[in-house]
Amino acid sequence: MPIETRLTQFETTWVPRLNAPLQAAIERDAGDTRLADAMTYSVMAGGKRLRPLLTVATLQALGVTFEEQRHWQPVMALELLHTYSLIHDDLPAMDNDDLRRGEPTNHVKFGAGMATLAGDGLLTLAFQWLTASDLPATTQAQLVQALAIAAGPGGMVAGQAKDIQSEHVDLPLDRLRVLHREKTGALLHYAVQAGLIMGQTPQAQWTPYLQFADAFGLSFQIYDDILDVVGTAAELGKATQKDAGEAKNTYPGKLGLEGANQALIATIQTGKQALAELPAGDGRDLLAAFFSYFDTKRVKP
Repeated sequence: MPIETRLTQFETTWVPRLNAPLQAAIERDAGDTRLADAMTYSVMAGGKRLRPLLTVATLQALGVTFEEQRHWQPVMALELLHTYSLIHDDLPAMDNDDLRRGEPTNHVKFGAGMATLAGDGLLTLAFQWLTASDLPATTQAQLVQALAIAAGPGGMVAGQAKDIQSEHVDLPLDRLRVLHREKTGALLHYAVQAGLIMGQTPQAQWTPYLQFADAFGLSFQIYDDILDVVGTAAELGKATQKDAGEAKNTYPGKLGLEGANQALIATIQTGKQALAELPAGDGRDLLAAFFSYFDTKRVKP
């Protein structure tokens, strides 16, 4: 089966299954109707569910059967937290974006104050959901700690802080990698780590999975940088070519489009080499299929 087909089939099966209870679950846990509307507006706006899909794929690679009662809320907690980060990233005080996934951003729709609260609500609800299942208490605690580290001032928030401070500053490539690892890569790292934790996998076996996750995270950011140059607003559902206009540090800005594409190809290869350390089989092939998300032919030589 072609690798692109493998990923498409997986998405077709799992995205509806993950989405089905989502809006009702958020509304049930929100104590204000307008706040619930703002929270669900962004969560249900058509995201790819890439992060929870990575967690499910990791569970499958480990041979763990997904159980709705046990796994759904902890898996989808990451999507709540990711959506909070997008809402806050779009705010006037941050990137001041008007379009996300082809629709008005949350603050355009609900106002900056309610958008801020919607993000706050999703952030805190994510941690509530991590402890709202019958997973063992030690597993719940591990998930809470890991997500707090990935999303907090040592992870995603640190990357956002570096991103703000580095506008109009020429960062060396090694520092740009650190920024990307924190801002984008930390939550993708956690997505795989969460599967390892829920699968109760001994930490001695984590390394190839997390090396794959880190290569995927860097590939994701490089590809996003490339799409900001070669993509269209209609295709991506958001404004394009903003990075150069805001003097942000990007891979195309550092290496040119062809150089960035070569860095993307090399990073994908690093991730595939990490996966080669895992036992052969459908689980390993499924994780490798996630690299088909990146079209390395978008940049013409």
